[in-house]
Amino acid sequence: MTRDPLLRPLRRLVAMVVCAVVTVSCGGEHEGPGEVTRQSLSARAVGQRMQRQFGSRLGGGSGKQILFGDLHVHSTFSMDAFALSLPLRGGEGAHPPADACDFARYCAGLDFFSINDHAENLTPQHWRETKQSIRDCNAVAADPANPDLVAFLGWEWTQVGTDPSNHYGHKNVVLLETAEEAVPMRPIAAIRPEFQRLPIPFWAKMVMPLMDFANRQRYRDFFHLLKEIEDVPACPDEADPATLSAECREGVRTPRELFERLDRLGGESMVIPHGTTWGLSTPPASSIDLQLGDQHDPSRQLLFEVYSGHGNAEESRDWRAVGVGDGAAACPQPRDDYEACCWRAGEIIRSRCERPGSAECEALVEEARANYIAAGVAGHRTVPGATVEDWLDCGQCRDCFMPAFDYRPGMSAQYALSRATTGPGGRFRFGLIASSDTHSARAGKGYKEIDRLRMTDFGLGSTFGTAWRGREEPSPQSRRVVLDQLPLDQRRYGERGVSFIVGGGLVAVHAADRSRGEIWRALKRKEVYGTSGPRILLWFDAETDEGVYPMGSEIDYQTSPRFRVAAVGSFEQAPGCPPEAASALSPQRLDRLCGTECYNPGGRRLKIERIEVVRIRPGADTPTDDPWLTHECADDPAGCVVEFDDPDYAENSRETVYYVRALQEPTQAINAAGLRCTYDANGKCVAVDPCYGDERTAADDDCLADTMERAWSSPIFVAPPA
Repeated sequence: MTRDPLLRPLRRLVAMVVCAVVTVSCGGEHEGPGEVTRQSLSARAVGQRMQRQFGSRLGGGSGKQILFGDLHVHSTFSMDAFALSLPLRGGEGAHPPADACDFARYCAGLDFFSINDHAENLTPQHWRETKQSIRDCNAVAADPANPDLVAFLGWEWTQVGTDPSNHYGHKNVVLLETAEEAVPMRPIAAIRPEFQRLPIPFWAKMVMPLMDFANRQRYRDFFHLLKEIEDVPACPDEADPATLSAECREGVRTPRELFERLDRLGGESMVIPHGTTWGLSTPPASSIDLQLGDQHDPSRQLLFEVYSGHGNAEESRDWRAVGVGDGAAACPQPRDDYEACCWRAGEIIRSRCERPGSAECEALVEEARANYIAAGVAGHRTVPGATVEDWLDCGQCRDCFMPAFDYRPGMSAQYALSRATTGPGGRFRFGLIASSDTHSARAGKGYKEIDRLRMTDFGLGSTFGTAWRGREEPSPQSRRVVLDQLPLDQRRYGERGVSFIVGGGLVAVHAADRSRGEIWRALKRKEVYGTSGPRILLWFDAETDEGVYPMGSEIDYQTSPRFRVAAVGSFEQAPGCPPEAASALSPQRLDRLCGTECYNPGGRRLKIERIEVVRIRPGADTPTDDPWLTHECADDPAGCVVEFDDPDYAENSRETVYYVRALQEPTQAINAAGLRCTYDANGKCVAVDPCYGDERTAADDDCLADTMERAWSSPIFVAPPA
């Protein structure tokens, strides 16, 4: 009896711990695909859309309409998307595949989209549910010959290397068919053990639900998802895919292996590289040269995503994040247009030295630069206590349009198009598209530059983990970091990269009708273009004695064709949503999905201010002329037309690549100014004002700045006859 008073507090503590464990460990549920709203858009609404997109007197005589879509859409079936949906990351809960269908149809008013969840953590059950959800979405359209929306099935192959020698990057696989007997039994993943097993400390499983007790079920469901992913066994390496169980995870290491598996499975598919210049996961000094030869399949890898919610991947530059001399990596010296972050790491350390000019300090500076290079994409972790502001604008492309974070120019579209090779895969002849890379199932979400916390992936910049671990104290000495030994959430500098998260783009096709088959054929013939979000209308054609060839064409011709460009600006957006969206969705669903703001064109078109022509001559000493020609447009809301030829073509005697950009009058866009530098009299960035994904930036601050939204045509490839 005398011991009871002493044991009572201990019993209470044990009971509290048991309750916390039960709260976390029990009750997690599988997240299903959601339910597609069963109401198609009226023929009248679709007809009005087609009148806006069909054209104009400027569009030439092809008779084709322009259809807009998004070929890069994640739902919360992707593990990273689920993590971003957690309230402690600023998320708003589940957005399964059915949300992608409803958002594309009612909120964004798209003509087509594809679902592309990460194959690395798609469980067999999630894959079955994804397939059925896409079929349900297409079933709502009713008339296959004239659907209001076409939904394609696909996944993302999310490969990331530790250094440039083994990095191939992310690629979306899009399938033509959706019927069960015509599609793969399993999506084909990249082999990434760290993506299939995310070790969550036991204390975190206890703390997270308790910190946000009202939303505790969301965290239970997340831990349940991680267990589901972990429980899927890997398929045997050497087994015939046709004989494998549907319940295993099929993985390959290289693009060549991915193409071979797709060949064996049969059926039509496309493989689209994306996020290539995004330094958050792309090793410094990476080059797409690695993928020439047998790592490229020109029959499947037809398109290149030049713009997304991660910014621009178009422009090539002659600087690199890491230089290579005498076989060893070196930190390049700063230039007026670029400062490498390895150099900036040394400058941060120098600012902390007691005697900045001393030999001891300079040794620490050089050590810091070497440590940064050795750590790859986790270089930011080599400088203890460094803040986002300390890094200024290092690593960024200062003269690019809306560039991806920590830009990798050797992985850009222009660099890819400039490479000359006679290898088995041939040179890259990509068509250019754009898409969203949304992680909240919001297909085509860049139609209005509002509500950045909902309409972009700002959760990537959450500092929840950093806040829990605490901020480090600054030190005058850097440290070595081994990338492979870091968990995923500590490798990437999301807190800094979030200033480069934008609304995302669209892919447009020139199609004879709205059917699935015709959209697919337009994609395959590369008669496509990308926009940074607005629905700019764009035509780009080449005329020879033999006929007229649209964007994406490959022409053998001795003299320069006559090129014609026509562009019409997008409509200004009216507030609110069209009546059809409001009638199909309940007020609660309309608010949760669309934020009560949909694609809702008004009556005035924005002006096209300028047409720029880019010329690329693969294999030349200076292959890329950007811009090669510039045409200032008249103040005409009906659009802009320019014609040109290339007087140098005949004497060059080499294949030449031409594509165009149509630039729209300045409007405001989320994160258009990136880190929002303050410059000194010499044009040097001396301070930054980042747009944070947490309370440091007000929730109602959309971080807007002026920019010239644009459209990129697919190239026309012209070569002398063999």
